[in-house]
Amino acid sequence: MLRAYGGGKYFGEPYGPSPIRVVFLHGWARQGRDFAHAAQQLASAGIGSLTLDLPGFGSSPAPTVAGGARLYAHDLLAPIQEITDLPVVLVGHSFGGKVATVFAANQPTLVKALVLTGVPLVRTDGGARPTLAFRVIRGLRAKGLVSERRMDAARQRYGSSDYRNSSGVMRDVLVAVVNESYEEELGEIRAPIYMVWGADETVASVADAERATKYLRVPYSLRAVPGVGHFLPVEAPSELVASVLEALA
Repeated sequence: MLRAYGGGKYFGEPYGPSPIRVVFLHGWARQGRDFAHAAQQLASAGIGSLTLDLPGFGSSPAPTVAGGARLYAHDLLAPIQEITDLPVVLVGHSFGGKVATVFAANQPTLVKALVLTGVPLVRTDGGARPTLAFRVIRGLRAKGLVSERRMDAARQRYGSSDYRNSSGVMRDVLVAVVNESYEEELGEIRAPIYMVWGADETVASVADAERATKYLRVPYSLRAVPGVGHFLPVEAPSELVASVLEALA
């Protein structure tokens, strides 16, 4: 059953007994229910958890102000303090992993461990370059030779599927998130980190995860799960559960 947290900014579903010891944060354009099977497995082991819908997704209303993972992490403080007095294991997939990373860096006493999967943590130069047509239009817009209406049409035509499928404040959130990188936060985390990656991950490859580890100053593990891609929480929830249990041990 969904419940409201943080003054109605967040909705989520608790599983298992109190106290809540694990909080799940989903990826972009996803919902907390991605973690339902993992949460049910933890409940069977007597461990309470909460699957949250991040603002703008699932049942949670969109934020009133646009910002990236850093703003989301700031706003996450209220629901975390509301649900438990214990440090929690934060499990983050993709965008949710970015939020979890920033939160752990800023609130070290509230995080027992991080379990991350498919999270683009550090920007690389290997990403896809915008098409020539888009770059030309963008350059003309910078010189005032193209209207904002035409610029927006170009974004719709050449932008990512996430960009095309978002609008209003959530489109601004997406732009902010895409332009963030988390080297500083990775160096400030004080909780152990368990990285569980799909071996076939394409959004943030295993090699990308390995590059992020050079900024860490805490114990960490990184393991790749064969035959699994970006949506590991849905495709292989037991792999996440194994890391959560290790983190709680």
